[in-house]
Amino acid sequence: MMAHHILGQSRTQTTLFPETLDDFVTEDNPVRVVDLFVEGLELETLGFERVVAKGK
Repeated sequence: MMAHHILGQSRTQTTLFPETLDDFVTEDNPVRVVDLFVEGLELETLGFERVVAKGK
């Protein structure tokens, strides 16, 4: 007779999903253009406050 309990995951098992969201987006995806545009904005110059993230 087979036991009806869940066994734990193997520590050597690889992940099913990519480690970062960036791994889902191909290099030629149009969202890359938006990302470059936003990264290029001078948010402080545009009047945004708290532009620099807090340190850990």
